[in-house]
Amino acid sequence: MNQNIAQNEAVLNEAATQQQPALAPPVDVIEDASGITLYADLPGVPRDRLDIRVEGDQLSIEGEMQLPMRDGLEGTHAEITLPRYRRVFNLSRELDSEKVAAELRDGVLTLRIPKAEHAQPRRISVQAG
Repeated sequence: MNQNIAQNEAVLNEAATQQQPALAPPVDVIEDASGITLYADLPGVPRDRLDIRVEGDQLSIEGEMQLPMRDGLEGTHAEITLPRYRRVFNLSRELDSEKVAAELRDGVLTLRIPKAEHAQPRRISVQAG
């Protein structure tokens, strides 16, 4: 019973999080013969506040900024008032969503999504007749 309550609370918390206003981070997508590479600018988002999910044919990226303040200092001006990033992409069936690789470095998230085996270019040999 308690497990069901905890699961219901998790679902409600996730739904509430998705309804909160969020910034859409700038993203570059580069395609090559073997897949796509996605670069998303997420300044101020630590690895433990980043959530990347693939559900069906949707890729979602969510992150919450965490800007530490030194003791005794106080922020006087903020140009970015929303502490959350969110972006959702529809993935092509040509991509293999089971093999997504992610790296976060210096505020830039890099996702590599290879093409599925059936979508990979292949060479067909011609036999002499």
